[in-house]
Amino acid sequence: MLAQALYFLKRPFHFVKTGLLQGLRAQLATKFPEKKLKIIAITGTDGKTTTSTLLQHVLVTAKYKSGLVSTIGFFMGKQPNDSGLHVTAPQPKDLYAFMKQLVEKKYEHLVLETTSHGIYQFRTWGIRPEIAAITNIDREHLDYHLTYENYVAAKALLLKKAKSVVLNADDQSFPLLTKLISGKDIQTFSASDRLPPGVSKAIAARFPELYNQQNARLVFQITQQLGISKETFIAAVTTFVHAPGRMQWLDLGKPYKVLIDFAHTPQGIEAVLTTLKKQQAVKKKQGRVIVVFGCAGLRDRDKRPVMGKIATDLADLAIFTAEDPRTEDKWSIIRQMKEQLRSNHDKVVSIADRGEAIQFALDAAQPGDIVAILGKGHEQSMSYGTEEIPWDDVRITTKLAKNQT
Repeated sequence: MLAQALYFLKRPFHFVKTGLLQGLRAQLATKFPEKKLKIIAITGTDGKTTTSTLLQHVLVTAKYKSGLVSTIGFFMGKQPNDSGLHVTAPQPKDLYAFMKQLVEKKYEHLVLETTSHGIYQFRTWGIRPEIAAITNIDREHLDYHLTYENYVAAKALLLKKAKSVVLNADDQSFPLLTKLISGKDIQTFSASDRLPPGVSKAIAARFPELYNQQNARLVFQITQQLGISKETFIAAVTTFVHAPGRMQWLDLGKPYKVLIDFAHTPQGIEAVLTTLKKQQAVKKKQGRVIVVFGCAGLRDRDKRPVMGKIATDLADLAIFTAEDPRTEDKWSIIRQMKEQLRSNHDKVVSIADRGEAIQFALDAAQPGDIVAILGKGHEQSMSYGTEEIPWDDVRITTKLAKNQT
């Protein structure tokens, strides 16, 4: 009860601290640039960055002048903007400064990737999207929101301000969201939707992963509302390159394959590993799937054993390691990842040092195997204690592979 009360008290606190004192001030200083842009907001648990970057790519392909705010940075068209920010939901002063630049350069659209934290804490102050969309809502951030219902309600705060909303009809959040935003113009997307043959073919060809096919279906639904032709959508999907750290295959010149992905939730890890197992089955390869991942410190502890069980159920070898432990003990987190294991103990190797864990996976890999290194993706640092140390899964893995004998 006390925790719930404190949670709800955070909202008025941020209304003053983040909204009025920062957001309103930024609006006034930049002369309300948000009113001169058509903003398409993307939120959800998994797939936000892929969906946002794909939507941006379609808009640019369609010759729309569009900006992008996402986890991987700020972009004007295809060009990165030197914002110095690498957060999903920037503070209002930074967001408004970027929107001012867009308006000054005659940009018309903004794709805005955002989070439940950003929405609940008024970091999206003043934003009334033309379209707001949900990829999915799984168990995540319950260390902050406390309950799944609170988490969904936080997402809904932004949807209520949008002119049009696009929801995932296949997702567990759909019934609750439709109640929370009743009366809004709601569009849906689903894996069962019948798409134009060319669109369906292009999506399946570009995205073998079912979850990314869902992300692409969401983007198609949005682009239909924006009046973009299916031919333009198909052309964009065909030329789309994944954002860094999203289903990123490394060319290491080895007889095994290595994948880097940001998957860091139960749903995300299950989706990636299921895809990789299916790929091996379709190609009739005997190779194994080896996964390296951890669970973040000072975050939702309940998901740790769930993720551990999913990994051992699906992968042939699971290496539990560090992933932003912050001030928590690495070994304590790893022990919690094993709490739901009733079998498959022989599939688990625990190596707290992430570099050593990756090295072990590469050394264990045999021809035809796939090594999936999950959880960090594009990120360039790791949080140990109260410090951020430089860390890049792509760079570290590439270096270790090159040094293999």
